[in-house]
Amino acid sequence: MIKVAPPGLAPIAHRDVLRQARIVRALSATAVPVPEILFEDAGEPPDVPPLFVMSFSAGSSVEPLFDDDDTGPPAVVAQRFRDAARTMAALHKLSPADLGLSGEPVVAPAAEIDKWCRTLGTVDPELAPGWRDVADTLRESVPAAMAPAIVHGDFRLGNLLAGERGITAVIDWEIWSLGDPRVDAGWFLINSDPDTYDRITPYRGTTPPVTELVDEYRNALARPISHLEWFQALACFKSTATWSLIVKHNRRRTTPDPALEAMAARLPVLLTKAREYLN
Repeated sequence: MIKVAPPGLAPIAHRDVLRQARIVRALSATAVPVPEILFEDAGEPPDVPPLFVMSFSAGSSVEPLFDDDDTGPPAVVAQRFRDAARTMAALHKLSPADLGLSGEPVVAPAAEIDKWCRTLGTVDPELAPGWRDVADTLRESVPAAMAPAIVHGDFRLGNLLAGERGITAVIDWEIWSLGDPRVDAGWFLINSDPDTYDRITPYRGTTPPVTELVDEYRNALARPISHLEWFQALACFKSTATWSLIVKHNRRRTTPDPALEAMAARLPVLLTKAREYLN
């Protein structure tokens, strides 16, 4: 597989493919499964974009509680959630310093709030009514940060490859950072909860309860972890921001996608769920 930065643009932030190659290469000798980096080229940006080449990793990548595809027996799909929770713990147990990543800036939980506030400030206020109140409540109750860990930034089944023997690769490292590992955990948990998006899928009612996934993660992490509800609230806030941006751009298309527009109705619900986690 080849990953190329968009031509004509500076390869920064999520477009910095060589930074993505760096984390994948750093993880190659750890318990976190990743593809092998075979080749990379810095190019001459912006005209000649940088790129890297990865080995092929077998497996499928799906969101069982969002997509309506049948991707296997319910018991197999349910086990993927448990395997994912343990894989996430394996990532968060790693020492950034031991992997040569200690020079990376550390992103604090409060900075996550600010990031998604900036996004929400660019969309129609009617899409996410009351988001500023949720942001204020998040800021007023930020838990003390844990020691910095490697944070994937979008850890969910849709960004994992899985086969018959479990997770074969963690992919899509565009927004990785060093920060509080519970940022990943909160995001994974809301994406593992069938009530978050309330989609009709073949797997609704057959996946492990979120409480079971929390136990899997805690046991594999082998150290105390608290305030996950706050990070699930943050994740709902983040989802509101990302989906509101998607809806905004979709409405600007000549022919908007009805499936994306349908998500607009879910945004107030996500904010309500964030408030529930914070209570």
